[in-house]
Amino acid sequence: MNTASRRRLIRKLLLENNVSSQSEIVDLLADESHEVTQATVSRDLHVLGAVKSRRNGHLQYVLPDDHSTADAEFLTLSRALIEFVESISVSANLVVIKTAPGAAGVVAGAIDGAPLHGVLGTIAGDDTLMIVADEQYGGIGLANRLEQIGAG
Repeated sequence: MNTASRRRLIRKLLLENNVSSQSEIVDLLADESHEVTQATVSRDLHVLGAVKSRRNGHLQYVLPDDHSTADAEFLTLSRALIEFVESISVSANLVVIKTAPGAAGVVAGAIDGAPLHGVLGTIAGDDTLMIVADEQYGGIGLANRLEQIGAG
């Protein structure tokens, strides 16, 4: 399961259940056949903007509206692009991003987690990642969008 799919599932679980701890989310994900660590859930909750709030006398995780979640995901992507990207190159519907050593996975995860149109998928190594763009958006359109987001 990729990052974006896992976050969508966590969002669904939070909307359908009264969840008061990260370990409960880990267990609910395991019930859905997705094994993750508490640390992963913690990062996902942060990106989703989930916070604990008192409802019916109990603390539970709640989500902000969709607009602020998308803003948080774009902020995460912007920070990753600004901090780690060294260059962006294009060939047809492929975008190749060179990053600082060890950072390609971080940038790919931020791209996967953001509601970014035109991305069919990402593949990351140590310091290089490749993004496959859809035909409609194309590599140039996607690269331009990433450069805009990375400009802050």
